[in-house]
Amino acid sequence: MHHQDVRSTPPIPRGVWVLGFVSLLMDVSSELIHSLLPMFMVTVLGATALEVGWIEGIAESTALIMKVFSGALSDYIGKRKGLAVFGYGLATLTKPLFALAPTLGVVFTARLLDRVGKGIRGAPRDALVADLTPPEIRGAAFGLRQALDAVGAMLGPLLAVAFMLLWADHFRTVFWIAVIPGVACVALLVFGLHEPPSTRKEKRSNPIQRKNLRRLTLPYWWVVAIGAAFTLARFSEAFLVLRAQQSGIAIALVPLAIVAMNLAFSLSAYPFGKLSDHMSHSALLAIGLVVMIAADLLLALSNDWLVILIGIVLWGVHLGATQGLLATMVADTAPADLRGTAYGFFNLVSGVAMLLASVIAGFLWEHFGAPATFHAAAGFCVIALLILATKKSASARPTK
Repeated sequence: MHHQDVRSTPPIPRGVWVLGFVSLLMDVSSELIHSLLPMFMVTVLGATALEVGWIEGIAESTALIMKVFSGALSDYIGKRKGLAVFGYGLATLTKPLFALAPTLGVVFTARLLDRVGKGIRGAPRDALVADLTPPEIRGAAFGLRQALDAVGAMLGPLLAVAFMLLWADHFRTVFWIAVIPGVACVALLVFGLHEPPSTRKEKRSNPIQRKNLRRLTLPYWWVVAIGAAFTLARFSEAFLVLRAQQSGIAIALVPLAIVAMNLAFSLSAYPFGKLSDHMSHSALLAIGLVVMIAADLLLALSNDWLVILIGIVLWGVHLGATQGLLATMVADTAPADLRGTAYGFFNLVSGVAMLLASVIAGFLWEHFGAPATFHAAAGFCVIALLILATKKSASARPTK
């Protein structure tokens, strides 16, 4: 009898494992560069904190905004692998640009194209996972892909530390190494994954029509507003790297800041996800904001590397508590057939907020020093808490 149960749960399909390892390799390649890039821009190319803010903000918000189009496009075409290969391929092609970059302009171009690639591949890749997997193990499949992704996000900065120690802080050599996992990732996707045949015959209607958009209700737009407030309170991770550098630890060890953040994020995401099934979403978001305020205050407080490290770990815990939850809340408040579009608008608004936040962060850093940047972020958290409170009192009133 027991055997029967075990056998009746299908194994996670091979294609999902392939997509997980594709994710892992691309993350290693990207994080090798991203965990060093803010310092490279400041120390080698002479960028100011404000310029780093602009470059990071535009790049990260581009990735979020691209997702609006690529998800809808892959729905419309019904073919996903080609878009995914294009997205990963574009990101891989940008890696040599970082290594060769003589000026900030070239770094900006590379960073932008890299994020366009990320924006193009995200939605079709997630749709592929859903297409390949029987519904009863879909959660497990997405969990596996996210877990492999997180492993890559931790391996990348660790390898960056190793190579920086090996090649005496020579940024460009390390950037060249990042090309290798990138090429491996695209090869694995091209030769290792067979897309399931499309079952759909008819063309989809355009999801971004007015009659469809009218069906996105007030509770959904509340989630979008809260998401934007959260993003405003959390600017680009580049500033965590710069803050870690200020603590005076060896330049080669700075990427460990990103390792610590991703470790905290990956360890806390699943327990918080489970918790969100059993408690009020608003309450959990409020806890996430309180954690973020603590993180910001610690990061503002001191140049001591231990204090900064605790702040960075709390930042990761905040991501674990809130990122999956906001995604769940979008799914809960949007009609099923408009989910792609709903995520699209959510990402679009978050993208604009990310750009604003990173530019404000760079400006404050430049003119008032790093502590001011983190104090302002704590201020945005308080505003987000107030928005949550008004939403709670509004939803407490009888609706009819």
